[in-house]
Amino acid sequence: MRPLSIVPIKLARFAKGPAFPGILLIVVAIIAIIWANSSASAVYFELWQNKITIGFGDVILSKPLLLWINDGLMAMFFFAIGLEIKREVIAGELSTWKKAAMPVFAALGGMIIPSLIFILFNHGKPSSDGWGIPMATDIAFSLGILALLGKRVPISLKIFLTAFAIVDDLGAVLVIAFFYSSKIVFSSVAVGGLFLGIMVLMNWAGVRNKIAYAIPGILGIWLAFLLSGVHATIAGVLAAFVIPATNKINIAGFKQTMINLANGIRVFKKKETPILSREEQAVVTSIKQTCELYEPPLQSLENELHPWVIFLIMPVFALSNTGVVMGDNILTSVTNPAGIGIVLGLVLGKPLGILLFSWLAYKLGMAVLPENVKWTHILGIGLLGGIGFTMALFIASLAFKQTELIDNAKISILCASALAGVAGYFVLRKTLSNS
Repeated sequence: MRPLSIVPIKLARFAKGPAFPGILLIVVAIIAIIWANSSASAVYFELWQNKITIGFGDVILSKPLLLWINDGLMAMFFFAIGLEIKREVIAGELSTWKKAAMPVFAALGGMIIPSLIFILFNHGKPSSDGWGIPMATDIAFSLGILALLGKRVPISLKIFLTAFAIVDDLGAVLVIAFFYSSKIVFSSVAVGGLFLGIMVLMNWAGVRNKIAYAIPGILGIWLAFLLSGVHATIAGVLAAFVIPATNKINIAGFKQTMINLANGIRVFKKKETPILSREEQAVVTSIKQTCELYEPPLQSLENELHPWVIFLIMPVFALSNTGVVMGDNILTSVTNPAGIGIVLGLVLGKPLGILLFSWLAYKLGMAVLPENVKWTHILGIGLLGGIGFTMALFIASLAFKQTELIDNAKISILCASALAGVAGYFVLRKTLSNS
């Protein structure tokens, strides 16, 4: 094979690797910062303020592009998070208390301590509403950096990071729902609840068609919550929780059906044309239908959404939200009360909270250390938990209304996430090599 022909193959493998999402976000964030500080900065900031209008007659929605991204695309992001949370609760690392105890305590510590640090520096100040910013963990970034350490990382450590980051995401969702939603219009909430009830009944009745769930999910729950004052991203999580997680046929029936269909394939004759005969097409269709009956809609949707989240939703969010004019703002941003609260919350509060609460759970006999994991590894993972990025930027956009506070928060989040990521990488590299 020629050297040049190997390049696309290696790039394709790299794009499927666990480190790629984090690296992609870093590249997009750098592009956004360079663009926002270049001679074309006006184009950057004006782009996201262009209004997009949809609807007909008197029923229209007209919002700036930035809000369509933060209220629309991010609702899909939170829908994917909701699917992941439900899967983990049903059959994953949160399915039993024995499995969930350590990640749950770690996540609680990683939310409580950073918030207290932020409040300590910002109580009574205009920036006090930003207490939720340092609670967040960016799972794509943190797992991406962990992947850079290669095979030396125990699988149990990856599972621990994933599990506590998922609980962290759930905590962020609850914080957004209860503290960062605007004035509530209860009639719209009731309409959203009605459509949610319809989806619950559809699940109970055995409806498995994913498009059937999209109609009440988008036109009902998302739109109603958008108009209610409860942030629209909450609609994504609620809709995810009612997606069916069961299969229509059991494993024995699936195996037997596939064996029968495979036997049918064996009798096909060799032919010159690639076009399938009617008999072959019927077998292929039956295989697809059987797989759809065996694969739960929840997992099917999660797999289908994953590339859209990784390659579109998160990069577009990063591009539109990380662009900030630096100038002489960096030192000022990280040394004002909000900046200090964010940086110390993410870089010190996160690892301290994760390590302390994990240790307390262990000492109280409520949790056990994951296999092949030491407390120094928990410290390193706690530092990676301080990579706030996507979730922290999102909460900052909800917490602050003043441009100056938002810009300072963005710069502080970027600096803190970089510090936490680098520190976490080197701590884990050192401790894992000594294991």
